[in-house]
Amino acid sequence: MPHRAPHAVRPSAPLPATPLPATPLRVVPPLAAPLLAGALLLAAGCAAPAGGSSDRAAAAPARELSAAELRAAAVTDADLGPGFTVTVIAPGHGETGPDGGRETADKPVCQPLLDAVAPAAGPAKAARASASPAPVPAVPYAETDLSVALAADPSGSLYGGLLGYRGDRAARLQAELEGLFGPCAEFGSTAPPPPADRSRGASRTGHRLSRNDTPTPEGADAATGFTLTNESGAVVLAQRAVLARVGPALVVFSTVGVGPEPAPAPDERVVRHQVAKLRAAQKAQAARKS
Repeated sequence: MPHRAPHAVRPSAPLPATPLPATPLRVVPPLAAPLLAGALLLAAGCAAPAGGSSDRAAAAPARELSAAELRAAAVTDADLGPGFTVTVIAPGHGETGPDGGRETADKPVCQPLLDAVAPAAGPAKAARASASPAPVPAVPYAETDLSVALAADPSGSLYGGLLGYRGDRAARLQAELEGLFGPCAEFGSTAPPPPADRSRGASRTGHRLSRNDTPTPEGADAATGFTLTNESGAVVLAQRAVLARVGPALVVFSTVGVGPEPAPAPDERVVRHQVAKLRAAQKAQAARKS
């Protein structure tokens, strides 16, 4: 759910009555074109086989992990086995820069989704977050972004993120994402030109948001799956994402499709291993505190 490239998404969007501040759910792939970054969105989701999100009523107790603990909980090559290569992305990699500008949705209710999947870089994003009247910070207190390459299927490579939130913020973000599939099924946006070429003028992009049925991974409290497209001129870029909530943290993984090639579903083995490893780290931390 970051930086103009398929990132996870960090999903997060307010119901019309209570707009949600920009959220950084992102997955930051170095190679991806401008669509979602490291979110979502987001900015990181997934739905139960029947269609809606699924919450596990009897979830195991979970504690917030420190930034170092969250990073240590990221899945590794050894966890996944032969054929997978995991790279932890250095903080800030792929950022558009503080002068990159903000993409503006033509429907205000959809703005948090854009902020989640293609937010402005560091200083600008932090300024928006600090100006928000929301009682709970919109940005995570800790985040680890990573990419997972699949030797057998390069097109299925994943971009992901682990995001730690305070209190019930992770649950609120996941629930708010569920409210966007109706109002943001189709919307447009305008982005300012890049700092290096102000003469180009603003660019217009069309977006489509749809839900994907995805089973909730074992160990997750809830999940939501979605596809967000960027349609600018003859180029169509699609990001397919899975966002799973594990206690106070969100796990987001996404894939990218360009043109007629659809984005493949994120490899369930990667999602399952990451959820299990994060849950184990939270349980271990809770045991130490008890």
